[in-house]
Amino acid sequence: MSKEKLANEKLTELKSQILGLCREYFSHTPHARPSFVAGQTYIPVTGKVLSVRDLELLVESSLDLWLTAGRFATEFEAKLPTYFGRTTKALFVNSGSSANLVAASTLGSPLLKNFKMRPLERGDEVLTVAAGFPTTVNPIVQNGWTPVFVDINRETLNAEPETLMAAVGPKTRAIMLAHTLGNPFRADILRDFCDKNGLYLVEDCCDAFGAQINGKPAGSYGELATLSFYPAHHITTGEGGAVMSKDGRWKKIAESIRDWGRDCWCEPGQDNTCGKRFGWKLGELPDGYDHKYVYSQLGYNLKSTDMQAAVGLGQLEKVHGFIEARRANWRYLKNAVAESPILKNTIRAVEPTPGTDPSWFGFPMHVQKPVDRTRLTRYLEEHKVGTRLLFAGNLLRQPAYQGIERRVVGDLENTDYIMNNTFWIGVHPALTQEKLVYMIEQLEAGVRAQI
Repeated sequence: MSKEKLANEKLTELKSQILGLCREYFSHTPHARPSFVAGQTYIPVTGKVLSVRDLELLVESSLDLWLTAGRFATEFEAKLPTYFGRTTKALFVNSGSSANLVAASTLGSPLLKNFKMRPLERGDEVLTVAAGFPTTVNPIVQNGWTPVFVDINRETLNAEPETLMAAVGPKTRAIMLAHTLGNPFRADILRDFCDKNGLYLVEDCCDAFGAQINGKPAGSYGELATLSFYPAHHITTGEGGAVMSKDGRWKKIAESIRDWGRDCWCEPGQDNTCGKRFGWKLGELPDGYDHKYVYSQLGYNLKSTDMQAAVGLGQLEKVHGFIEARRANWRYLKNAVAESPILKNTIRAVEPTPGTDPSWFGFPMHVQKPVDRTRLTRYLEEHKVGTRLLFAGNLLRQPAYQGIERRVVGDLENTDYIMNNTFWIGVHPALTQEKLVYMIEQLEAGVRAQI
């Protein structure tokens, strides 16, 4: 037997021993043995659920010592699109915010002209909402475009298609929206509208993995769609996100923006995939200039690591269960609020958007007079029930957005309403029946303290 074969067999044996120890180690961690003491154990609004499989994949990937994107990332990027009705390989990035930056910037790429599509230019408008997370809007501003803010529906926390359609002006070129807290906006209706009016559509699905719209996945309607894998989200890679593209044209442009803006499409560690690395003539560069160092547009380095992708693969194996758990937990809380004598007249739950099946990120609700939201959330936090507001509330009230160029349609009355009256609690898969019961008990007690 050759020395190389003996060495490989030894490595296989050692890897097996290491992974066996991982399984033993995990069995003694809090992840394998979660505990809860009512009134003492804090119930966060979000919570990752990790298994021994996630640990095994993480350690196995680290043993490769590859560190940047490699075989696990390639597999993760190939599997992700199947959950969203897409066939084009996804792009794994370092966060959901970076995913939004890549997706939005792709709309302004000069390379779109190669495919007879018009890129967005400085001063063009993008329709969006102020009721949400900053990094859905920030890339619009960062690219020199003008965000156009419309109001939302209080019942669903999403903008109505008709409201967006009425906001279109002569400079409007795109729509970029998030599916709020996993409750989808009607991307199917907007897709048809965009096709008829020459607009682009970007779906921010960071909170909505698994949501359905008219029988199809949220994330399957836009030219581009984005995901976040921060620990709060439906699946986690620690930090991480992804961009999904309508087809190979959009993917090629987005991938270049993710990878420094380079023209080369070789995977990390590979050279000369095109077969003519020194045979290109591009721009004003010399003939045969090394294609690995040719840049066709402005870009960044927003890639993630193989170790994170490995965890993502483990999480994908469980994602259907995670989604169903979120839906079941939301239904329990919705029914409990509706059936509670004290809550049914003081708390109003957000409703699913008609024609959709949400994949809930949280349980959002509006407080009714005489209940004060700040007093109620403070009470819940003091009694170990985590709460969150609807992110930034009204972005235009935030210090960072006071001086930005923008157009506002209407008075954003509902956006201001949720800024003052809306909050949410968790529905994540780590919640048990015992925790859910306790959450409702404390919600009742917090309301009772005010009336």
